[in-house]
Amino acid sequence: VVTSRATACLVASDYAVSARRITVARPGSDPVRPAKGSHDGIVRLLSVGAVVPRKGYDLLVAALATLVDLPWQLTIAGDRTRDRDATAQLDADIAGHALEHRIATPGAVSPQRLAALYAEADVFVLASHFEGYGMAYAEAIAHGLPIIGTNAGAIPDTVPPDAGVLVAAGDIPALAQALRRIIGETDLRQRLAGAARAAAPRLPTWPDSAEIFSRVLETLA
Repeated sequence: VVTSRATACLVASDYAVSARRITVARPGSDPVRPAKGSHDGIVRLLSVGAVVPRKGYDLLVAALATLVDLPWQLTIAGDRTRDRDATAQLDADIAGHALEHRIATPGAVSPQRLAALYAEADVFVLASHFEGYGMAYAEAIAHGLPIIGTNAGAIPDTVPPDAGVLVAAGDIPALAQALRRIIGETDLRQRLAGAARAAAPRLPTWPDSAEIFSRVLETLA
């Protein structure tokens, strides 16, 4: 049982598992209210995920360092204890670009605080090098947020093409260009957000996922 079509393809190609033996059960998303966003002229960016190299926070900071002329603030909500070296590098990158006043890294937050961060956000951004599904991307869609991400792994399967802008993983100039467009163009943000809100009801629920998983186990039994 895998979490996406992309992961199913990897299991089949890299581990020689027959496609007939693979079942995709996408993780569920809880219904939530659409984000309200900010109303003070500052575009609030949100990243969610543990501070590990795979999430590409170094790329995101480097891209944002070229956009200091634009009105933005970034919050990175995610466990800072998983990889001490990655956390130290992130802090050094932020300090090296003198972005301490524009990038907040509160670490792991409570579910209530995370819900508030989603509600206050205008854009979700994550420069992952790989995702087997992309839970945070799905959560952002559930909140009706426009997405900036990469085309790595299952992200294109998770993010509808009209709800976000995906760039090649590791491409800092392309990431910066996408950020500049979405931060600078209110109409584009609204159009992407509308598509995300339309896609939200199509996300699987946890009962949907559990039913698929249960059917697999019953077949084996």
